[in-house]
Amino acid sequence: MPAPLKLAFVVATKDRPEELRRMWRSLCRQTRPPDEVVIVDAGSGPSPWEDLEPAAFAAAHIRAERPSAAGQRNLGLDAVSAETDLVGFLDDDAVLEEDAVEEMLRFWEGADGAVGGAAFNLVNHPPMDMEPLKRSRLAESLGLYARRPGAVAPSGFQTMVGVVERTTWTDWLPSGASVWRRELLRDHRFDEWFGGYSYLEDLDFSYRVGKTFRLAVVAEARYRHLPAEGGRGSGYVFGLREVLNRVRFVRKNPELSGAKCRAALVLRMLMSAAAAAEQRKFASLARPWGNAIGLARSFLEHPSVIAKRGGS
Repeated sequence: MPAPLKLAFVVATKDRPEELRRMWRSLCRQTRPPDEVVIVDAGSGPSPWEDLEPAAFAAAHIRAERPSAAGQRNLGLDAVSAETDLVGFLDDDAVLEEDAVEEMLRFWEGADGAVGGAAFNLVNHPPMDMEPLKRSRLAESLGLYARRPGAVAPSGFQTMVGVVERTTWTDWLPSGASVWRRELLRDHRFDEWFGGYSYLEDLDFSYRVGKTFRLAVVAEARYRHLPAEGGRGSGYVFGLREVLNRVRFVRKNPELSGAKCRAALVLRMLMSAAAAAEQRKFASLARPWGNAIGLARSFLEHPSVIAKRGGS
């Protein structure tokens, strides 16, 4: 009988002590706990590490010099025990249902070597913005968006997976509650260009892995995402990242279309502006303004200049 698979989680956190404690409690209450958890903390205040309740698994705490979900995850990968078979990533505001790890490991015990990654099933997935437009035949025929959950369109825009009723195969995976085959992580790391808030770092990482391995969302391994307020920065900064990070992703994958990417980004900008005007929240116009500046930069600046600035 083969030995049980060993699972380690890497958790990147920054100044979210309450969320971290809540996530930690959900790990401690698992019917099948992980074998190891590595907390990578980029917080500016006192570490919540000492306040975490005792756990039945090995645990480690690492301080990161600067906040970056991509960088912190890479740092945690280097700290995971050598005998680990599977490495998972958890956001500090994720809460796993009590049998989530057990169900995830059951999936992996039956998976063949073609499977590279699997995500937990997000049961409180938020509704999609502008769903009728994004799911339309026109958007799909133009290559701007796709109707299939978990797809990546020629524009480089990904469709949300949503809540799945059965295990579903996808082109990409959100990394905030996911598990990956350890050996592939020697060749695949998070691109630390996607710094700070690291918008789209999970799309960039998982899409690359998905070119070689199969990716799945495991229906029975359920969790909730209970996000804290803020974290994205100002509307302008997020709008800028929204464009430059998407352009970076498309440029890294030549099978995707830069023209369709920019067309979809213009549509995204107009949708944000229309929503701000309809709600009369003129402060929300900062996001489409950031989109506009990002689009101008993506045309006028050489890719190496944008790469050096890191999407800022």
